[in-house]
Amino acid sequence: MSYVTKSPWIIHYDGSSCNGCDIEVLACLTPMYDVERFGIINTGNPKHADVFLVTGSVNEQNKGVVQQIYEQMPEPKVVVAIGICACSGGVFRDCYNVMGGIDTVIPVDCYVPGCAARPEAIIDAVVKGLGVLAEKRAAMEAKEDKAELAAETEGKQDE
Repeated sequence: MSYVTKSPWIIHYDGSSCNGCDIEVLACLTPMYDVERFGIINTGNPKHADVFLVTGSVNEQNKGVVQQIYEQMPEPKVVVAIGICACSGGVFRDCYNVMGGIDTVIPVDCYVPGCAARPEAIIDAVVKGLGVLAEKRAAMEAKEDKAELAAETEGKQDE
């Protein structure tokens, strides 16, 4: 994880689950699994978060909240769908109010299937998400460098 330049911050949102996956996410923060050993910090503010952990499926009532949290997060950002409900709607998929997994509303970078997802799998997905975050950050920096170079070249042509 030498590509991480700052402590990644995560924010967790429970869409509409049975809370099994939420308990496993909380277990990741306990001393037994200790996700903080990777420098990961839990936050409640989307404006500080790098990684968005979502449990549960999406329905009409929470899709706006999920979108709003996602839009408030600064770029680059990573979304991790935790549990089969977040991945595809799970056992609630055919319910009248369930739209499906999180990817029906926002783009998802990592999926953690399971009912309930194990803490080891959640930590693995978060660490893989940090790799995706590093790739997105590098792509953003390359795009900014390219834009700066184009602006400099255009400025020299005007002279």
